[in-house]
Amino acid sequence: MPATTPTPTTSSNLSPSDYLRRILNAKVYEVAKETDLDTAHTLSAKLNNTVLLKREDQQPVFSFKLRGAYNKMAHLSRAQLKRGVICASAGNHAQGVALSARKLGAKALIVMPTTTPQVKIDAVRGLGGDVVLFGESFTDAYNHAVELEQKKGLTFVHPFDDPDVIAGQGTVAMEMLRQHTGPLDAVFVAIGGGGLIAGVANYIKAVRPDVKVIGVQMNDSDAMVQSVKAGKRVALADVGLFSDGTAVKLVGAETFRVSKELVDDYITVDTDAVCAAIKDIFTDTRSIVEPAGALSVAAIKQYVAKHKVKGRTFAAILCGANMNFDRLRFVAERAGVGEESEALFAVSLPEERGSFKRFVQLVGDLPGGPHNVTEFNYRMNDAQRANVFVGLSTNKGESPRLAKHFKRSGFEAVDLTHDELAKQHVRHMIGGPNPQGGDERLLRFIFPERPGALLKFLSLMQPNWNISLFHYRNQGADYGRILVGMQVPKADNKTFKTFLTTLNYPSVDETDNPVFRLFLKPQ
Repeated sequence: MPATTPTPTTSSNLSPSDYLRRILNAKVYEVAKETDLDTAHTLSAKLNNTVLLKREDQQPVFSFKLRGAYNKMAHLSRAQLKRGVICASAGNHAQGVALSARKLGAKALIVMPTTTPQVKIDAVRGLGGDVVLFGESFTDAYNHAVELEQKKGLTFVHPFDDPDVIAGQGTVAMEMLRQHTGPLDAVFVAIGGGGLIAGVANYIKAVRPDVKVIGVQMNDSDAMVQSVKAGKRVALADVGLFSDGTAVKLVGAETFRVSKELVDDYITVDTDAVCAAIKDIFTDTRSIVEPAGALSVAAIKQYVAKHKVKGRTFAAILCGANMNFDRLRFVAERAGVGEESEALFAVSLPEERGSFKRFVQLVGDLPGGPHNVTEFNYRMNDAQRANVFVGLSTNKGESPRLAKHFKRSGFEAVDLTHDELAKQHVRHMIGGPNPQGGDERLLRFIFPERPGALLKFLSLMQPNWNISLFHYRNQGADYGRILVGMQVPKADNKTFKTFLTTLNYPSVDETDNPVFRLFLKPQ
């Protein structure tokens, strides 16, 4: 299947004033509610700027998506509604279509990827939608939905690339500017396919063009950012799945046109920053948003840190809250690193009497303290030294300085705070090297969470290759992070590359990672 997301509409010539009329006349409030615009008092105090939260997590389907879905369907003819509607969605749009169809008395067929979180599948079925699970990505589900549309004579309700959908999403901005008439420097908006930011940008630039509109994407799902830079729509080969609500490989034609013309700037954020933002939102609201819903807050924090501004007013749209409960374990674990309240280090200690005690004393006397130990893993490496994996509570940006302090005090140290291998796997499996580790390669994989994924991996392996390490930890997501050690002779390099290509699971070779050398590889 090609890595593209075809769209049923083409770029239009609608101006912001055209969209303004559509937004003002949008039919959304038969199903949607006007959500609150709350001040995040704790976060505002921490950033020395006023942060406003547009609470789309308060919608009946816990997402803004029903605005656009209902507005589109409310404009359909009676004959179209009688035949029924169909859509492809990873979850939030699906719930909007299902609820809208129930309200309008129409049948809704919803095609969802097999990787969709169960909480979203159950919610769609609970709203009366007929769910079909197909493919591993939105692209697969979309293409199947297009086939079913033609076969069954249904009307397609696009998740983002449709003027009526865009206008429905634009009512979010209409409410915001009515709720807050004072100074507003910028509005931060998460981008998947671009429907929300297209609607928000059109309304704001028509009514208050002085307010900046800043788009936010994950650094591993930045199709809009890359498209704007290239001046044309760019299809991504792969997208990260942590923020499943924004995991779109190709943005819409119309949403790209609008964003290119009206959006002032773009910011990309990483997983740790989003986890920290989820915690920030919870602290102020006691609500838990999904990763996509926290992108805008993560971007505000990054923007303030980069530009060092004070006294400004920023608004963040919390676009969704359909979070799998089991994923909270991963979010809580990574939030500390994301807000840089925890730092991770690998420290080498000489295997001599008193060295361990000396190190513990050093930790207690670190400058800028107190620094509580959040994690401590120890394993004797050889007769001369031991490698310690230690986590410390820190202040923002402290980890490089602390690593230097360890070295000055006679302990070799590596700052692991931003090392993915350390954070995802090694911190959970410190246990020493494999004495039979010849020709060993270490790779991080992302496996789809479905039956047969591991069998496929094992079936494609050559019989003379040996698995020397295998680490898996379920994190409540629609994919699994796997760490695999494989003993593969150098003579099989070409065959091994073919194996990885045929397997087609995202992977990173970590064989040269210093964490592997320190904790898992023979010296």
